[in-house]
Amino acid sequence: MNDAMHSLASVEIDRPIGEVFTYTDEKVAEWSLTVVENEVVEEKNGVGTTFRCVTEERGRRMEFQGVVTLWEPPAKSAIRLTGKSFDIEAEYRFEDLNGRTRVTQESTVRGKGFVKVVFLLFGRFMNKQGCDAAMRELESLKTKLESGAGAATGASV
Repeated sequence: MNDAMHSLASVEIDRPIGEVFTYTDEKVAEWSLTVVENEVVEEKNGVGTTFRCVTEERGRRMEFQGVVTLWEPPAKSAIRLTGKSFDIEAEYRFEDLNGRTRVTQESTVRGKGFVKVVFLLFGRFMNKQGCDAAMRELESLKTKLESGAGAATGASV
């Protein structure tokens, strides 16, 4: 039994690593299926940057306070989101495949209060749901980037 939900998903995108890294980080609300707002609170040029993130799923909005915990462009980035019902730690890894890019997202969601109990009871089922959701998010990122959305970011990382 575990009070956390873990997910891992990976996708290959037919765009250069610098463009993929920049778009993934700077345009979250454009490509994410759940993030509707993402605004920087305090810019620290990488680790320590704080931001506010609002998600919406099935009509339910949640707000998170976020901080960048790892920043190694264009290879890795990680964040920690703190919310009322749960916290999320997510790491993105970017691998250059000769002009294409493999993006891997690994995340852990830790429940608080009642949500912690739900994770303990339904963790195995919820892990599968979490992996499916992470894959849908990365497929959305792939679709946006391969349709030219990242070219406007001026990415040259």
